[in-house]
Amino acid sequence: MSAQQSTPAPATVRAFSEVSVGDVLPPVTIHIDRARLVQYAGASLDRNRIHWDERFAKQVGLPDVIAHGMFTMGSAVTLVTDWAGDAGRVVEYGVRFTKPVVVPYDTGADLEVSGVVKSADPETKRVTVELTATTGGEKVLGRALAVVVLD
Repeated sequence: MSAQQSTPAPATVRAFSEVSVGDVLPPVTIHIDRARLVQYAGASLDRNRIHWDERFAKQVGLPDVIAHGMFTMGSAVTLVTDWAGDAGRVVEYGVRFTKPVVVPYDTGADLEVSGVVKSADPETKRVTVELTATTGGEKVLGRALAVVVLD
């Protein structure tokens, strides 16, 4: 027997005509636990002990292990990539790190991400989305803006 190969369906990219300034993107919650941090440390080659060793993190003055900044940033932008329908449509993305995401061993941490369309240029079909990322009610990313090119 030969297995049939199937090609995944192409992603449906959001149409520019469906977007308006002020639109709110559906919020997401991303759970972060120590296992995810260790996996990210291996993939990114950032094996700094503050991201997985509680005793060491506290020794250097942190409240507990903290998530990698780039992990937090990358996790937050998934709200936009999922909404747009294609990660390749994000042409600009930047944030300011305001607070670390503390990840306790027993409970982990929840990163709450929401977004709103701040501008939409009909000539270039570029849409700017402002993200808000919080954990434990505290903002962890500031000036989080993603620019997406839509169809």
